[in-house]
Amino acid sequence: MAHPASTAHVSVQARPDPPVLTRLNALAQFRAGRTTRRVLQLLVGLAGYGAAVMTLVRSGLGAAGWNVLTEGTATALGVSFGWATNLISLSVLLAWIPLRELPGLGTLLNVAVVGFAADATAAVLPPPQGTLTAIAYLVLGLVALALFDALYLGAQFGSGPRDGIMTGLVRLTRLPVAAVRTGIDVAVAGAGWLMGGTVGAGTVLVTLCMGPLVGLFLPRVAVRLPVGEAEDRHTR
Repeated sequence: MAHPASTAHVSVQARPDPPVLTRLNALAQFRAGRTTRRVLQLLVGLAGYGAAVMTLVRSGLGAAGWNVLTEGTATALGVSFGWATNLISLSVLLAWIPLRELPGLGTLLNVAVVGFAADATAAVLPPPQGTLTAIAYLVLGLVALALFDALYLGAQFGSGPRDGIMTGLVRLTRLPVAAVRTGIDVAVAGAGWLMGGTVGAGTVLVTLCMGPLVGLFLPRVAVRLPVGEAEDRHTR
């Protein structure tokens, strides 16, 4: 007769995977450790993000969702693209209040570095010659945009205005990054199109693929911080 201990079924509840990002205020972000590595990753991520944005624009096959919204806002209000960008950024930052998102160094540098990197890329990146080159720009820009977005978010110095909507909704809804990011991109591209923004094949591709790609890259590039430093951890 078998010993009960050898036949009994032991149920072990698996622990959920640890969250990727840590919710910290600006001061705690600097106190969390690995500062040099994280600042370098933040700067590389933001510069690469700006270059990727311009690569997508240069492809001529359709802008990303937020750019469609900016173009549509500019058309609807009769203001410049730059003013529309500022208005959207302000509105998005106001939306951080109910989401309880915390700004940080990454929030400030997002405004300064991304635009500079995009302008620098525009100065050296030639327009594509032919359809195949345009498609290559589109694919390269899409993958680079997702990778560098994940890099700067993974530095754990706070998100930019638009990415703060994503991280806030991920934390509140507990949905995956891919689902939340795709939903946001679809919503902003659709709103921009209704207001007169231009939607192309590239817009559809970026809208559907950006979320899954960020969700793929983020866990692999995020800098892990001590659990004890966190007020609350989020973004799986």
